[in-house]
Amino acid sequence: MNDWECLERAKRGEESAWRTLVERHHARLLGISLLITGSSSAAKDIAQESFVRLLDANVSHREGTVQGLLSTIAYRLALKEKARGQRTEDIAAINPANPSPSPLDELLAEERDRLVAAAIRSLDPQHRDILVLRFYGEHSYEEIAGLTGIPLGTVKSRIFYAVKSCQQFLRDKGLFA
Repeated sequence: MNDWECLERAKRGEESAWRTLVERHHARLLGISLLITGSSSAAKDIAQESFVRLLDANVSHREGTVQGLLSTIAYRLALKEKARGQRTEDIAAINPANPSPSPLDELLAEERDRLVAAAIRSLDPQHRDILVLRFYGEHSYEEIAGLTGIPLGTVKSRIFYAVKSCQQFLRDKGLFA
């Protein structure tokens, strides 16, 4: 069943359809929210609120994807939360759960994830937000331009420089040769 069908069934009260949507999109919404706000508690609240707003949304068309709609909701909520300046914590202290790799694999993955998150958090907000929308929200350049009101060329430029800056940060930390 595709996401639009799941959404319709969830709106009619079908719990399994609701669970399917949450399972498919919750992790991505947490990632977007966490990288923008820097707070795991805010990210959890934003992800939950995004689903509530999706359920309440009166979507009269099926242009785009449910994932894109959810990402847009989470992005806007995260920006509002960040503007409030509430609930900040060190993103490096967050330990994302892993399925069941070996202890060494876990340690290496945690360190890599910590460094990547630190690289993203080191960006200025205008570059960080665009990068998060592109790679964690999986929005196209055109969607990001429309969502943020920034010209397409500026979106492309910001992504290029954000990726370049993250690569340099990670190179300096020894993650890249």
